[in-house]
Amino acid sequence: MVEYVRSIIALLGGLAMFLYGMRLMGSSLREGSSGTFKTVMGKVTNNPLKAFLLGLFITAIIQSSTATIVITSGLVVAGVISLDQSLGIIVGANVGTTVTGQIIRLLDISDESGSLLQFFKPDTLAPIALTVGIIFLMFCRFKKSDLAGNIAIGFGILFTGLVAMTAAVTNFNMSGVFARMGSHPVLGYGAGALVAFVLQSSSSSIGILQAFSASTPIAFKTVAFVLCGVYLGDCVTTGIVCFIGTKPDSKRVGLINIFYNLAKTALVLIVIGTAHALGYMDGLWNMPLKSGGIANSNTVFNLVSALLLLPLIGIAKKLSYRIIKDEPKPEDRYADKIAALNPVFFSTPALALNSCYDALKTMFSIASANINKALNMFQEYKPEDYKAIDEDEDSIDRLADAVSNYLVQLSPHVNEELHIRILDQYYKVVTEFERLGDHAMNLAEAAKGMNDQNMKFSDDALCELMVIRELLDWILEHTKNAFEKRDVEAARHIEPLEEVMDDMINALDDNHVARLREGRCTVYAGTRLMDIMSNLERISDTCSNVGVSVVARVNPGMDTQAHSYISSLHQGQNEEFNEEYQRAHDLYFKRLALVTKKNQETDGQLSF
Repeated sequence: MVEYVRSIIALLGGLAMFLYGMRLMGSSLREGSSGTFKTVMGKVTNNPLKAFLLGLFITAIIQSSTATIVITSGLVVAGVISLDQSLGIIVGANVGTTVTGQIIRLLDISDESGSLLQFFKPDTLAPIALTVGIIFLMFCRFKKSDLAGNIAIGFGILFTGLVAMTAAVTNFNMSGVFARMGSHPVLGYGAGALVAFVLQSSSSSIGILQAFSASTPIAFKTVAFVLCGVYLGDCVTTGIVCFIGTKPDSKRVGLINIFYNLAKTALVLIVIGTAHALGYMDGLWNMPLKSGGIANSNTVFNLVSALLLLPLIGIAKKLSYRIIKDEPKPEDRYADKIAALNPVFFSTPALALNSCYDALKTMFSIASANINKALNMFQEYKPEDYKAIDEDEDSIDRLADAVSNYLVQLSPHVNEELHIRILDQYYKVVTEFERLGDHAMNLAEAAKGMNDQNMKFSDDALCELMVIRELLDWILEHTKNAFEKRDVEAARHIEPLEEVMDDMINALDDNHVARLREGRCTVYAGTRLMDIMSNLERISDTCSNVGVSVVARVNPGMDTQAHSYISSLHQGQNEEFNEEYQRAHDLYFKRLALVTKKNQETDGQLSF
């Protein structure tokens, strides 16, 4: 009795190591390669064969068909690929998952095999992989060495657990159980589905079956029934993930995967059942299979099903449209950007961060356009422009809330240093972009207030305002290039221009005071002018913060020294900054002087 309890404990321990090793290896592979997923998937055409090969390739790399299909569903929602393009990927992902079984078949290598093959036995390969992994983690400092180490460590733990499971099951006589499953197809089918559903991985479920085969003969008929059950259990898990809190197209991806696996299961059972009834499988039906035989059966089932069902996958798409109806079209023009902030990308941080980038880029674009639209209103006020700015401000706020919440939820899933730096930058700029929208709204309200009071700036005053607006346009353009293109040089151009902006606003303050003394300006109009100048100054300060965030992303550690970095620039400690500041200062103050001179020559006209 004690021996059986110890064997059960050893089996569970081996299973735990096997599952953890597979998860560690898969997640590390996924994190290391996810940066290319969007680019590669975005190039998929409507050619089903290309999509199939892509799904097969990606799943073979990341060792998880569930992850591939869930990522695909997220990309469909984000608009990167269409539902039609996802069909081939779904089928390919189901075939790609068979690679894991082919790796685990190394269990079949015997002690009598050649000397070179001995190194590929799991009990030899495991310590080799663990040693390589710890070397990468402890002694290597190249880019992504930690990811490479985790992949090797995961591989080693996987095989260590596999060896432990194999040793533990030798003390169990499971032949009766597997024989019963072979005699009762529903029992084998149900067992496979249950295990795959609980473990949330077809590869793990089939790997356990392969481990049992090392000590207990498992007939082909039993393997076939269990494999078909595994297909069902795994796709149900994937379908549930795709259905939770997502858009219709994401749900359709999960549903199509379920339809495909149900069709695959039916096809396999019908074909082998018919062949057995006709006597074509008498030699194979009761043949005991080892790890390699199970892996081959799984591969053949998936490949043949893919070849036969891929041309018919469009039927599953049509059924998914009948079952899952489209939601009413949202009024928010930017709803797709919010929908792209999908939790299914948490396992692939590069994709999640890319969705944040798209939303942030949209926020800046809206805010920048609103600033220009609001400044135009001081020349010609249009109620429809004010309404549009107000509506866009609501959109910016919604995007900001969505991105902020998404970044908080994403944070625990981000481990790679580069991704952490990007996450930190996005935390900062989402607030800055929201502030740009607020300042645009403030400018619009100032313009509305002047219109309500039937007050306008004179042509001379508008000319003075145009000079500072031209400077602001350059600051916004450099900010746009800095963030969207990750352009450090553009980011470095912002600070000297921001300093000139401060100087110009001080100069305009002096001009305003002079006009008040001369009676050429009303107090009310002057107050409006100060509101405008205050918002322009804050816009340039916000752009400066964005520029610093771009520089800090490229220079780790600078984010904690941002204040000293800015101070050193303003104190004249950077010659490049000094030269650019002086050039911009001379240019814009020359233009401002010309406008000021013209204002002084105007007799009796209110400037503001």
